[in-house]
Parts: sequence; C-alpha cells; structure tokens
Amino acid sequence: MFGDLMGMMGKIKETQKKVEETKARLNTVLLDESSSDGKLKITITANRTIKDISIDESLLADKEALEDYLLMTLNKAIGRASEVHETEIGAVAKDGMPNIPGMDMFK
Repeated sequence: MFGDLMGMMGKIKETQKKVEETKARLNTVLLDESSSDGKLKITITANRTIKDISIDESLLADKEALEDYLLMTLNKAIGRASEVHETEIGAVAKDGMPNIPGMDMFK
C-alpha cells in the first residue's frame, strides 16, 4: 500500500511539472482576434496576456465606438485564449491523474 501511495505521489508531481511546462509553452502560443470589419486586431497568448493591439485610424475619432470595439474584441480574444488554455491544461492534468478509486470526477 505504501508503495502504491508513493507511486501516486510521484505521478502527481510529474503531472504538476507537465502542467507548469504546458503553462510556459502557452506563453508562446499566439492567437489573433479581430473585429468583424477588421478595424481592431488583438494578439493574445493562450495564457491570456495581450501582446498587441492594432486600431484603424477611423476608430480614433469616435471614443464610444472605439470602446465598444475594444470590449467586444477583447472579450472574444480572452474567451478564445481561455478555451485553448483550459483544453491544453485539462489534457495534461487528465493524462497524469493516477487511478484513485472515487476520483472519477477528473476524467
């Protein structure tokens, strides 16, 4: 039994290491999102860090329109980055979980 516990602990530590490695890799995964008309473009990492924002000159004259564009496009970009992040981290975590009776909720 003690050997099984040590094996599970080792597997959990290995999974934690893989999750951290995946998080570091997700800093290099860039996603581009833009408004439907292409006037605002955002580049974000899969760890939800904004890397670049490109704003069409025509939006600079209308503060309210620019705010609307930013809200809409940033929310789309963050949502997309969150999906990628959760999928990648979830896959690593699921693959590394030891088979513990009663812990089926992680699968």
